Amino acid sequence: MPCRGGTPPLKEEELVPLRRQVPEWEIVEEHHLRRVFRFKNFREALDFVNKVGALAEEQGHHPDICFGWGKVEVTVWTHKINGLTESDFIFAAKVDTI
Repeated sequence: MPCRGGTPPLKEEELVPLRRQVPEWEIVEEHHLRRVFRFKNFREALDFVNKVGALAEEQGHHPDICFGWGKVEVTVWTHKINGLTESDFIFAAKVDTI
């Protein structure tokens, strides 16, 4: 569900149950979710980045993605409110299925 702004970012007590749904992801300063994915080589990392990019376009929810040989770091938050919403956790869960 797209954020239209005006929604307050989630805070600690609201984040805890959502984080249980994506245990591999780290909540950073109650602002964003981050996860590092490991791969055997650059090609696998690049393929993963392209799949995350396609999902981001499909969902209209665009993470920061940093990658190199054998590693991809994905960082997610809702830019419109400069914090986390339930949609960020849903997106993270979808990335986990790639």
